[in-house]
Amino acid sequence: MKKLVFTLGMFASLSTLTFAQETHKADDGHGHVTPVTTPSLAPASTADIKLDKMVHDYGNIMQGDNGECTFKFKNTGKEPLIITMCQGSCGCTVPQCPKDPILPGKSGEIKVKYDSNRVGPISKSVTIQSNAKSGTQTIQIKGNISAKPVEEAFPQNKPSQGAPLEKK
Repeated sequence: MKKLVFTLGMFASLSTLTFAQETHKADDGHGHVTPVTTPSLAPASTADIKLDKMVHDYGNIMQGDNGECTFKFKNTGKEPLIITMCQGSCGCTVPQCPKDPILPGKSGEIKVKYDSNRVGPISKSVTIQSNAKSGTQTIQIKGNISAKPVEEAFPQNKPSQGAPLEKK
């Protein structure tokens, strides 16, 4: 109980000190320097990204098959498109994005590699951050990976049918 009262008392004291501070204006005679006004927000970029698809469906593939796919895109804006980050939703999904700016009207590719040694359904995403006016984009991969059939290391011989018969 003492701790609770002490904690509430400290909170009330700090709140009082915070709200008790005077606010100053630039022209109140205290010698403040008037800041240079600059726009608080940078002008919006006119670059834009248009992807050929938002989802890649692998369908049913076997364990260990090629887990690579490509998402093509085009810069439909008027400025160079700069992709600042591509990140998979987990370590099994590895995207590869272009490092160089994509000029207006030009195209590029985002390659995604999924670790297909994992068996089961796939539902992963890749987040793409860029200077595009459309903002952050999220693309997805989906499908199902079936287990590879188990191969026997040594073929099994048929069990013997008994001792061979002797001929007389």
